[in-house]
Amino acid sequence: MTAYISNLMVLLGIAVILASSLNLMVGYAGIFSVAHAVFYGVGAYTAAKVALGATDSFLLATAAAMIVSGAVSFVLAVPVLRVREEYFVVASIGFQIVASTIFVSWNAVTGGMGGLAGIPPASLLGWQMGSSLDYMLLTWTCVALVLGFIALLVHSPFGRALKAFRDDETAAIALGKDPLVLRVAATTIAGALAAVAGSLYAFHVSFVNPESFTLDYSVLILAMVIIGGAGSLAGPVIGAVFITVFPALLSFLNIPTLYIGPAEQLIYGLAIVGLMVFWPGGLVSVWKLFTPGRRDAGTPWRRDNGRQG
Repeated sequence: MTAYISNLMVLLGIAVILASSLNLMVGYAGIFSVAHAVFYGVGAYTAAKVALGATDSFLLATAAAMIVSGAVSFVLAVPVLRVREEYFVVASIGFQIVASTIFVSWNAVTGGMGGLAGIPPASLLGWQMGSSLDYMLLTWTCVALVLGFIALLVHSPFGRALKAFRDDETAAIALGKDPLVLRVAATTIAGALAAVAGSLYAFHVSFVNPESFTLDYSVLILAMVIIGGAGSLAGPVIGAVFITVFPALLSFLNIPTLYIGPAEQLIYGLAIVGLMVFWPGGLVSVWKLFTPGRRDAGTPWRRDNGRQG
């Protein structure tokens, strides 16, 4: 039972990092992407290659994963982010499909559908991590560092510029802000942070293959952000808990295994529709509605906020 809980907590921590990094794009920069699993996958494959070919050092493997994933997101963001928002969503879906094909077909690097197996246990400053509890502590240390970094970032001048662009692009441009630079920077940082989750995943399961980095998982990460509440630090955490822990709770119910998957999808879909209708700010807005002075928390940010009278 302890191993099961530790494993669940590791997966939850990975989901929190993915949702929080995507929230940097969706919630603070106003960029809707359906390809975040690509950067997660790039990070996982890079960390796996480093561990298999060079060193089992978690720090070195994660650093390499962040550099490669950040570089990939930067190269792709520069041309793609010049298009309008709705076209970027379509472009991100296309990019996800292309990346999934590369993960499957580039056998020399990714191992194809067979994936990369035999990834050694991670070591951290000479400490060899071999138990599930070790990985749980490592994962949540990374979660704390990532969330702390994002909190500092969104409260910095860069974060305030991102939110200004999100709320009213015209006004932000009038103040001398370059929207393309801001969007590319946010996308690059989000891609690098997603690689941290990829490295944790690779070392945790000792095996990576394309089935973990599909379009379906990209949609699931976006659902975590929307269900939890975009544009807040706590929202993605709440969304990740809901989507990661909820299936585990279903497994304890007397439901045939055949129906658990469809039940999850049905509940996720109903949750998104219900939240968009009644609490557009996500689950994080529900408790804020009962907090004094926060009665407006159920209304999400909108691109035209700055143009309202």
